[in-house]
Amino acid sequence: MGNDLNQTLGEELVVGLDAGGTRTRVVLAAAEADGRFLGEGAAGPGNALTVPVPQLTDHLAEAVAEAVPPRLRGNVVSVVGGFAGATAASPDDPGHVNARSALTAALERLGVPAGPVGICSDIEAAFAAAPGTPADGLALVAGTGAVGMRITGRHGTATVDGDGWLLGDDGSGFWIGRAAVRAALRTADGRGQATVLAETVGRALGLPDEVVPGGRWTRADREAYRMHLLPAVMAEPPIRLARFAPLVAEAAAAKDAVARAVLDEAADRLTDTVRALEPDPGERIVATGGLLGPGGPLTPRLTARLRVLGLSLDWVADGSRGAVALARLAHGGAR
Repeated sequence: MGNDLNQTLGEELVVGLDAGGTRTRVVLAAAEADGRFLGEGAAGPGNALTVPVPQLTDHLAEAVAEAVPPRLRGNVVSVVGGFAGATAASPDDPGHVNARSALTAALERLGVPAGPVGICSDIEAAFAAAPGTPADGLALVAGTGAVGMRITGRHGTATVDGDGWLLGDDGSGFWIGRAAVRAALRTADGRGQATVLAETVGRALGLPDEVVPGGRWTRADREAYRMHLLPAVMAEPPIRLARFAPLVAEAAAAKDAVARAVLDEAADRLTDTVRALEPDPGERIVATGGLLGPGGPLTPRLTARLRVLGLSLDWVADGSRGAVALARLAHGGAR
């Protein structure tokens, strides 16, 4: 990539950001439509509603600084950021205001010309990352959280779910992880079917070996398991339950009936999310998030359910390249 950077000293450049709940990713690229990707950077969370603006500014500045070498910062002609907690169509909403304030401050700190700075949601950016930079269709995110969105003219116009761990995010990594712990507790107290999740969840939480199921599991053992598991779960933020989703995928692959049922229901919930957006047969659905990527545990299940509706998934890794595409469009329209 070094030679490419040396060849860009007089070239117009654009920057795209994907600022999600877990991390911020930045891509530097040539402004021309088929131009090269020249640099990448990453930093901490970028949710414009939950990360305080000073901290958000620091994360954005760190990621942009890594992606854009100092000697090239004067070449930047357009910047677009896709933020969790913000949308393109609502410039007065707190998330949009926070995102614009933090991104503008980060660029000023680094000496990157402001130029046209665009703000959109991370979902809108992910949709734009699909081949051809589509303007209209459906977006579906299934990672730690889950949300569906109708995109019209590159703006989100209808949202289904994305209501957070307490009220929604059905079919998400959090939802699956919580189901794993619930299944483990029901195995322990006798309400549920036996599942390997009782053992794998217990070990992931660091429970003592003597209380983790294995061999003979007496009523006293079951009670001790519950008494250790509940405090271990409650000691962490609720969203941390998402880390148990891979355990469900592993158990399902090993033909554990309870784990398979959890993944089947998660796929049903995501299908309900898509259905609520009233898709037309053949309408494009751009998907992102680890649960729906290549090899994702929900990919075959959801693909089969959507096929019945005449729909298919077009997966993208994240929204950074979509933000680059939107920055190129903004620059082209501003010239």
